[in-house]
Amino acid sequence: MNMRLDDYRVAENLEDIDREIARMAMLCRIQLLQPGVIERVLQHDASICGTDNSIAFRKLHDMLAMHFAVREKSAEERGQIPTAAIESYVVERLRKHFPDIPKDWRHA
Repeated sequence: MNMRLDDYRVAENLEDIDREIARMAMLCRIQLLQPGVIERVLQHDASICGTDNSIAFRKLHDMLAMHFAVREKSAEERGQIPTAAIESYVVERLRKHFPDIPKDWRHA
């Protein structure tokens, strides 16, 4: 992948955000990658949690919103194709920390 230095900074930011999203989802016992789950988190629907952890759920919601804001800004500045390349890079790096991420996973 041919990325500029600034692209690596965006990738690092997304990786940090996504790592925290994964941690909060685990704390809440949410299968975040199941269809419709991200939307329910963004709508503040805590009924999908497998445990009662309002602080982690609130942080999960906020981190998801931040992820989408960073992704949107990147797409506006770089375009969809470079942003997709950045996301692929981030997903591959996250697999090292979270090997249960499905192979065909793409950011929502």
